[in-house]
Amino acid sequence: MKPVSFLLCLIFLVVGFRESVQGRPLSVSKPDPRNAAATARWLVAQNSWGVLNTISSELGGAPFGNVVSFSDGSPNEGRGIPYFYLTALDPTAKNALKDGRASLTVSEYPLGTCGKIDPENPTCAKLTLTGKLKIVEEKSDEAQYAKSALFTKHPEMKTWPKSHKFQFFKLEIENIFLIDWFGGPKPLTPEQYLHPKTNNPDSVQ
Repeated sequence: MKPVSFLLCLIFLVVGFRESVQGRPLSVSKPDPRNAAATARWLVAQNSWGVLNTISSELGGAPFGNVVSFSDGSPNEGRGIPYFYLTALDPTAKNALKDGRASLTVSEYPLGTCGKIDPENPTCAKLTLTGKLKIVEEKSDEAQYAKSALFTKHPEMKTWPKSHKFQFFKLEIENIFLIDWFGGPKPLTPEQYLHPKTNNPDSVQ
């Protein structure tokens, strides 16, 4: 390969890597920190995995955190509700079937938009959604939406063993904890999160 061609290929690869995460284009830039709802929705839409915490039935009620894949919808068309494809052979789903209380935590850091700052730095946004982890009713319209959302973002899921009896779950959000700047967590209700007002950054403060 000629030096010029090699250089062009290298530049293309570097630019492509910077503009995408796990093959998903970061086509929507980070919202203004003053718009808490938009920032929270951005974090959920752009991330493909997080830490899902449930109440352990085997550890005497202790919290159990597990890395899980999720999706809130097709690229750039998310609804904000995290959907999961889980099996009761794994502790997370097993716990949820006994006690639905759960929380999902995601960070801006894996997206590559925090620069060189530490993941705990307040300007590197992080979000915890707390609520109930529930099975999506089988053969419902929502189940079809969950399937499309998950299989679009995580194509490998289509090949996971049928014998493991995977089911679609969703997190019914009751509480939101968002840090995206200095000054502590942003006050944000589920209603504000699910119906963000993108034109007025101060409307969700």
